Amino acid sequence: MAVQPDTVRTLFAAAQDTFGRHVRRAAEGGLWQDPTPCAEWTVRDLVNHLTAEHLWVPPLLEGRTVAEIGDRFDGDVLGDDPVAAWTAAAEASRAAFAAPGALERTVHLSYGERPVLGYCREMTVDAIVHSWDLAVGVGADRAMDPAAADFAFAEVSPYADGLASSGVFGPPVPVPADADAQTKVLGLTGRDPADPLHAGG
Repeated sequence: MAVQPDTVRTLFAAAQDTFGRHVRRAAEGGLWQDPTPCAEWTVRDLVNHLTAEHLWVPPLLEGRTVAEIGDRFDGDVLGDDPVAAWTAAAEASRAAFAAPGALERTVHLSYGERPVLGYCREMTVDAIVHSWDLAVGVGADRAMDPAAADFAFAEVSPYADGLASSGVFGPPVPVPADADAQTKVLGLTGRDPADPLHAGG
């Protein structure tokens, strides 16, 4: 899918904003221990996961390797104020990707070198799909922005055959051939829109 870098940045920021709204809803409702579609993850676990993922972005874009960063972001990164922790991590990762020339660099990930634009695309899909997970967990509107759903599906579909074997996603959930992009990307990533809390994404 031919998507311009500025469009990727826009989709990334919008996905962060959506996730952030759900984080605030979790805090307001005291929903941290509620279940999510992610197997064995509570709302707090999910927020902790995505916060940690975004904490990795600035040092990686500075050129540090996974080995150099080490276990800095392991365990609980939310502390006593999950909303503040998420907000700070999201703002820092957004600024790192938005820096002049950032998307033209190469980043060192656990599986090897990756163009930063590709890394940003991966992070965008991650935020889009996990925003849906968190919406389920906190009882918010689950509808993805159509442009975000189209982007996520286009990014994920070329790897459909290997997603479940990666160990990151549950088995694909069959969906109708004429389903919309949101339903298709959820199905490919092991999520059942009709029964979300019994999926294994």
